Amino acid sequence: MSLNQLIENCKIDDTKAQGELYKLFSSKLFAICLKYSRNYAEAEDNLQDAFLTIFKKIEQYKSKGSFEGWLKRITINTALQRYRNEKVFDIINENTIEEVEIEIEEDSISIDYLLQIIQQLPDRYRLVFNLYVLDGYSHKEIANMLNINIGTSKSNLARARQILKQTIEDYKAAEHSQLL
Repeated sequence: MSLNQLIENCKIDDTKAQGELYKLFSSKLFAICLKYSRNYAEAEDNLQDAFLTIFKKIEQYKSKGSFEGWLKRITINTALQRYRNEKVFDIINENTIEEVEIEIEEDSISIDYLLQIIQQLPDRYRLVFNLYVLDGYSHKEIANMLNINIGTSKSNLARARQILKQTIEDYKAAEHSQLL
């Protein structure tokens, strides 16, 4: 069955088609949920909620643009919804923002370790970092998605980068001292 036919069948509440759609996209969408969740269990909840929203709103998908992109937006918004009503964001003066570049030499740290330390960032920093760096949203888009101002988005990104840079430097120093 083609993807378009699968989508059309989901629009008429065909549970078999919904199951197929779930099988087709759940692993990709779960990876997104992991990026925006505090832990594995919360990611599972977010995936479940995202699919409930997808099946409820699939009628709104008009075959314009990427279906996978549409699914991704719903999944990200579902995960972010948990944070919107919480006070996880600090309002920070834009003048205090300092850009931090993170230098990572090839093969110096594993991608798994990098993802692990990103996951350990405080919510407000992890969300902005993921949206900006990993998913390519602008600060204006992030501000709208998280109900914060642009300056807060920029400062949270800068702070996330500072934390990650320090964590990587500490890791490298510890690794270097073990070699001596």
